[in-house]
Amino acid sequence: MARSIAHMATLIAAGLAVIACAKAEGLAPYKIVGDGIPESLTGAPGDAARGRTLVATRTTTCLLCHSGPFPEVRFQGDLAPDLAGTGNRWTMSQLRLRLVDASRFNPATMMPSYYRADGLVRVGRNFTGKPILSAAEIEDIVAFLATLRD
Repeated sequence: MARSIAHMATLIAAGLAVIACAKAEGLAPYKIVGDGIPESLTGAPGDAARGRTLVATRTTTCLLCHSGPFPEVRFQGDLAPDLAGTGNRWTMSQLRLRLVDASRFNPATMMPSYYRADGLVRVGRNFTGKPILSAAEIEDIVAFLATLRD
């Protein structure tokens, strides 16, 4: 019950946070509407082919925790949901917010906030003060994940 209330409070807070300003230099500002970020971070749609490459390589570390339709990747994770069917489960807006800052949905999540640079703990020296992924990379991954339908 307490966990359900905490989850609901997180979703309500996300819904009430209409504008999230990118505080770190170089981050594009974005608006959170409900449980997503409806507008592209770059102002343009991403490239699904580039997004697939990003997800399937160890660059993004997605497949350390997730599995999915990547027959060429030998070792895939089982700590997080399978990425197959992602496009059926979430809208592009919801996917974008999950990549930008997954902690808005679950403060205790293991998933990194890929497009956030402030208020983080246990950040490697190479990422201090900057996001893990660029706005264009976020958009490419969102475009790819949206294509994954059952």
